[in-house]
Amino acid sequence: MRLVSLASGSDGNSTYIGSEKTHILVDAGISNKKIETRLNELGLCGKDISGVFLTHEHSDHIAGLEVFVRKNEIPVFASRGTLEYLKDRDKYSRISDYFNIIDSKNNIILGDLNIKAFDIDHDANEPFGYRVECGNKKMAVATDLGRYTKDIVKNLTDLDALLVEANHDIRMLETGPYPYELKRRILSNKGHLSNENSGKLICKILNDKIKKIFLGHLSDKNNLPELALESVRFEIFADDRPYNPKDFDIEVAKRDAISEICYV
Repeated sequence: MRLVSLASGSDGNSTYIGSEKTHILVDAGISNKKIETRLNELGLCGKDISGVFLTHEHSDHIAGLEVFVRKNEIPVFASRGTLEYLKDRDKYSRISDYFNIIDSKNNIILGDLNIKAFDIDHDANEPFGYRVECGNKKMAVATDLGRYTKDIVKNLTDLDALLVEANHDIRMLETGPYPYELKRRILSNKGHLSNENSGKLICKILNDKIKKIFLGHLSDKNNLPELALESVRFEIFADDRPYNPKDFDIEVAKRDAISEICYV
């Protein structure tokens, strides 16, 4: 299996997960041209994608969806809340024939991939994270979550690779340029995960077989890559579990470029 971030940040998000036989995207929040170019770097093209799985309907997760799906005739999977929101928008209603409603109770089988959605807390219409399995290999994407719950921790256990949100440094956010109401939204249980809370979540799901952890969806106004890494590593160092941050390959996913390819 491979996990690659095609882009991860406030301006656009898309993640590739695939095996030798089956390929999917989680979100299509960058332009169709960028998606195609970055898939080409993996030896793929849009026609190779078996499905796009949407976390939610915010623009930084769907900006390239309409063109990408229309050109390649690819099924879209998401919650009822997400897809019903999109059906009411003229641009996305054009591709509604490709929409497939899923819930967090059922697994979706595409080729040799088993994809399971799980509920997250965010100010969107029924948002999801995703866990993807192929044989005994397991990966997940969990961004845009204001908090982590027992169910989220359960869905992130026993992974080989993970892309998880580390959106903001709390002090930078509190003293930064955003208006008060936006700061409140980001800090709420339906907002975004801070660096510190991202580290605490990672501590709960660490295991001996994790090959790679990508820190994703960093704010360009309220975070710095080195600060996110430092905060997450500190949480692992301070945790009671017998792990050292040097035991794990932790990388910040780039905002507008392909990441390192993670093979498991």
